[in-house]
Amino acid sequence: MRAQPLVTILTVNYNQSAVTCELLESLRKITYKNIEIIVVDNDSPTDSPQIILEKYPEVNLVLSKENLGFAGGNNLGLREAKGEYIFFVNNDVEVSADFLEPLLEEFEKDDKVAMVSPKIRYYHTPDKIQYAGSTQMNPYTIRNSHIGWNEVDNGQYDKVYETNYAHGAAMLVKQSVINEVGPMADVFFLYYEELDWCERIKKAGYKIIFNGNSEILHKESVTTGKMSPLKMYYLTRNRLLFAKRNIEGIKLLFSMLFFTLISIPKNTIVLLLKGQTKLLSSFYKGVFWNLRN
Repeated sequence: MRAQPLVTILTVNYNQSAVTCELLESLRKITYKNIEIIVVDNDSPTDSPQIILEKYPEVNLVLSKENLGFAGGNNLGLREAKGEYIFFVNNDVEVSADFLEPLLEEFEKDDKVAMVSPKIRYYHTPDKIQYAGSTQMNPYTIRNSHIGWNEVDNGQYDKVYETNYAHGAAMLVKQSVINEVGPMADVFFLYYEELDWCERIKKAGYKIIFNGNSEILHKESVTTGKMSPLKMYYLTRNRLLFAKRNIEGIKLLFSMLFFTLISIPKNTIVLLLKGQTKLLSSFYKGVFWNLRN
């Protein structure tokens, strides 16, 4: 690999400064040294981000005046970024010491590579895989899946291959590609923004790579909870929004019919039987947002 290019490591904090500090502590131990670190605080209401600067003065702490969500927070941080490559990473991640070099090597091999994601394992069950690449979005059901999900990691994905989507929790992106296609769409706020971004990047002729020789640990959903009303709302809202932005013609019609005739009745029945009325209310709010917009 050529002389170390500058890498911007960018993360967004919202009411989780202690968790963000754990990420920063792991970053202090990495072997790749030509980095800058940007932390965007999304106007945390009950948690002061100043502890981040006190413990990690090397960090560029950007304070947002409002909660801009995942996409908006990252886009705010991008304005400060000087790196040739940007590593977008969730604040609930801890990295291995040598995670960055294998990701960077993929850009040297092919100038059409725009994004690279590492293998992601669960922090609390580190033998289990969360992500080893991604299948293509089904244009009829608006569903896709992570390759290797919940499998025991026996090294079966310690390889490199082209994949359909990077993982928003950890993705290294070439700055020149961001300048060409634009950043993530703020309208998503939370969830599906990286999938929409990947579609735009692929349409521009670039490749997305999974590199299983690099790995990180993900604590997953520390900020939003495993399934909260907030998470249900944005997953529902943005699933439909993604379809409207990325699926066309008869396929879009069929996807809307599938959602109306299958997904809505199924979710209604399941959530009612479980007595999860708050989740059901959030589900319908996500549906109606798309009808109004």
